Amino acid sequence: MIAAGSTILLVGCGKMGGALLKGWLQYGIEAGQVTVMDPHPGQWVSDLVEDGLTLNQLPTAAPTIIVVATKPQIMDSAVPQLRSYGPGTLILSIAAGTPIATFQTMLATGAPIIRAMPNTPASIGAGITALIGSASVTANQRAMAEQLMAAVGATVWLQEEDQMHAVTGLSGSGPAYVFALAEAMISAGENLGLGPELSRQLVISTIAGAGRLMQETGRSPSVLREEVTSPNGTTAAGLDRMMASDNTITDLMLDVVSSASDRSRAMS
Repeated sequence: MIAAGSTILLVGCGKMGGALLKGWLQYGIEAGQVTVMDPHPGQWVSDLVEDGLTLNQLPTAAPTIIVVATKPQIMDSAVPQLRSYGPGTLILSIAAGTPIATFQTMLATGAPIIRAMPNTPASIGAGITALIGSASVTANQRAMAEQLMAAVGATVWLQEEDQMHAVTGLSGSGPAYVFALAEAMISAGENLGLGPELSRQLVISTIAGAGRLMQETGRSPSVLREEVTSPNGTTAAGLDRMMASDNTITDLMLDVVSSASDRSRAMS
């Protein structure tokens, strides 16, 4: 995944950092190439010390890449200690809501910085990550960051950093919208006489299967929707009701994503 002899410093090994570490090891990065800094590492992380991983000891030599996976609340204490590594080390941040300019100010080293926004399905290797880099990031560094994030799912590159707010509102927060839809569908099934577990099984499999159908066929959602909607049939009746109100699902989703995007902008 990365060149032999390259080293990674992972700052923060919670849910997302841990998912990344597991993905890297699965895809061939050696434990000895990784240093983890985390005040409360999981036992499985501590066990990797036997395989060569360095735990809670900053490397003396500059790492090839530093992956910052801490919570935004502790950025002020975690990032300044990285200044000693200078401009030769790539900084890859998955810290939500922290702009590239903030890292440039805290580090004051001129280091190349890439900002990434994964979403929670990354915890099972099924996420998608949007990336944007500072002007000093090289093509090789872009490729390395993309490879590291590909360990937990798909990747896309943005044209400008301001797009990260829309990404946050759409894919970053998006899993919660799907979970809310699932809750509502399960409740509807129960109200129509299905048992809770049966309704749950039907809804989860339906959502998972529909997502897989979109992904594997490459067909647009509109085409797939039309294929399952017979004129005057059951699906048409449901969709007519969904789109009949003054606030259609399209309007509602625009409001939802815009609200999350606006909140991201305010937090930044």
